[in-house]
Amino acid sequence: MLYGANPKDKHPMKGFPQICFIQNTVSNPNIIIGDYTYYDDPEDSENFERNVLYHFPFIGDQLIIGKFCALARGVKFIMNGANHNLDGFSTFPFQIFGNGWEKVEPQSKELPYKGNTVIGNDVWIGYESVIMPGVQVGDGAIIAAKSVVVSDVAPYTIFGGNPAKCIRQRFDDEVIKSLLEVAWWNWDIGKLTRNLEKIVAADIKALINCE
Repeated sequence: MLYGANPKDKHPMKGFPQICFIQNTVSNPNIIIGDYTYYDDPEDSENFERNVLYHFPFIGDQLIIGKFCALARGVKFIMNGANHNLDGFSTFPFQIFGNGWEKVEPQSKELPYKGNTVIGNDVWIGYESVIMPGVQVGDGAIIAAKSVVVSDVAPYTIFGGNPAKCIRQRFDDEVIKSLLEVAWWNWDIGKLTRNLEKIVAADIKALINCE
C-alpha cells in the first residue's frame, strides 16, 4: 500500500527541486513547520529561512506553520524584530549606533511586540505575500498574491489586498465548523490516503463519515 509522499523527503517530486518540504531544511528552532508543508521557488526552495525577516533570537518570537500548507515564491514573514519605538517624536534607533548616541534612551524601553506568527493547516499563501508580526491565519485560509496581511485571518476565508481584507468566506459557517472539528490534517496517513477523494471534494457529510 502506498501512502503518498514521504514528509521527510526534501524534494518529493523527483526531478523537480522547485518544490521543497521545508520542515527538512529549516534549522532555526523558532521556526516550526508541519508535515507536507512546501515552499515553491525555482531559485532556491530549500532556503526558505531567507524569507523570515527580522527574526532575532533575543526577541524569542516564533513562526509556526501547520501541515499541508502551500507557500508560493517570495512569501515574506516580517517578525517582531522589525518594530521600532513609536512613543517619541522620532522612530529612528539612534542608540544602536553608539559614538555618543548610546546615551539616548527611547521613551519606552520595550519594543512593540505582537507575539508569535501562526499559520494554520491547509493554508495557501500566494506569490510575494507579506505576513506581518503576530498575525494568526486560520486553517483552510487563502491569501491572494502580493497581499500584505496586517490582521488575523479567519479559517476558510480568502484575504487579499494591501492591507489585506476578507474577500469572501469559502464555505458557510456550519461547514467551516464541521471542517475544523474533522481536522483531516491530523488523521493518520492511512486514513488520510483512503479518503483523499473526500478531502478534495466538497461533500461535508461524506468527509464527516470517513473511516
